[in-house]
Amino acid sequence: MAGITSAAVSIPSFTGLKAGLTAKVGAATAKVTVSSAPMVGVRASLKEVAVAVAATAATAILASNAMAIEVLLGGDDGSLAFVPNSFSVGAGEKIVFKNNAGFPHNVVFDEDEIPSGVNAGTISMSEEDLLNGPGETFSVTLSEKGTYSFYCAPHQGAGMVGKVTVN
Repeated sequence: MAGITSAAVSIPSFTGLKAGLTAKVGAATAKVTVSSAPMVGVRASLKEVAVAVAATAATAILASNAMAIEVLLGGDDGSLAFVPNSFSVGAGEKIVFKNNAGFPHNVVFDEDEIPSGVNAGTISMSEEDLLNGPGETFSVTLSEKGTYSFYCAPHQGAGMVGKVTVN
């Protein structure tokens, strides 16, 4: 199979394809250009080209939803802590909180310690919802710049608190 590393793929003319076809999925765009000129030295079936185009589009989509950081809920030593408990991410990057030890846990953003205009309820787990098993996750993407404080409701009194700065 021919290796393709670019989002723009030139393919020979096939019935039913339109020149300059652009497919947009979320924030990623894959562009297929159709050339009526024969390709010299490259032999690829329509199936191979379609697989390459799909792989390129999938790579672009995954890159746009890249995880910025994974935060463990509970330390490897059994401590009731977020690991790390203070970190920075870029606006729009995904934060994944993953159950590690000492569960059950949850992630609740403190409504008094988040940027103005952000609704803590839309970015938090409910205080009653809990991650009960190893490896269970909660993900959040913060788009507003600023500092956000969060805690684990069952273990806040034991000091299971954290802070994220969104740049």
